[in-house]
Amino acid sequence: MSGIEPSSLGLRSIDLLQGLPAQRLDEIGRRCAWRHYGGGQRLVSSEATDRDLHMIVAGTVRVTSYSAAGRETSFRDLPAGTSYGELSALDGRPRSVDVVAMSSALIASLSPADFRALLREEWIVNERVLLRLTDLVRRLTDRVLDLSTLTVQQRICRELLRLAHQGRIDPAPRHAGLAGLGSTYRGQDTREISALVKGDVLAKDGSALVVRDLGKLERMARPDPGS
Repeated sequence: MSGIEPSSLGLRSIDLLQGLPAQRLDEIGRRCAWRHYGGGQRLVSSEATDRDLHMIVAGTVRVTSYSAAGRETSFRDLPAGTSYGELSALDGRPRSVDVVAMSSALIASLSPADFRALLREEWIVNERVLLRLTDLVRRLTDRVLDLSTLTVQQRICRELLRLAHQGRIDPAPRHAGLAGLGSTYRGQDTREISALVKGDVLAKDGSALVVRDLGKLERMARPDPGS
């Protein structure tokens, strides 16, 4: 849904734009298309012709991809204050992933031409994009290494450690979502979590999972020696 009044206040939280003067943010806000999305709604589809840079003013989105057989692989969840779509905005090529709203979201979208002009005019924004792309390469390299060297159990344990905050995962991840994040199949992650509960590494607490033995979970997530 479009037609939302632009607001520089919402852009102040965007990491790429932090530190820019309010007048500059007002200019950028007027150039953006502002849209609301509901939870579960698809924001971007792979191979789509959309090339905009999208800034998440409110809500959380998930960057994901689907194989020809329909298997989902989730790359990351992006919170408010971050952005996505830099690659297509820069090189003009089709989208390589899908983006889905995990909750109600407000998105400010900047055209490729305006995004590239912003990079030319604001070095701090240019530098932040360069650092983000560098980080993306490093994370994808680590993910390829994990998929090549880690077992299903190790990948799931790593995802559980990543999701745990002070020894608690609340709400517990849906099995399909965890399978996508760990690049496994749903049946595999269901069996592994059940085994962790039986082994007293995890415990169910209502809608949450509690890590009962953090040390053991960390050991189970480590790569095998010599792998």
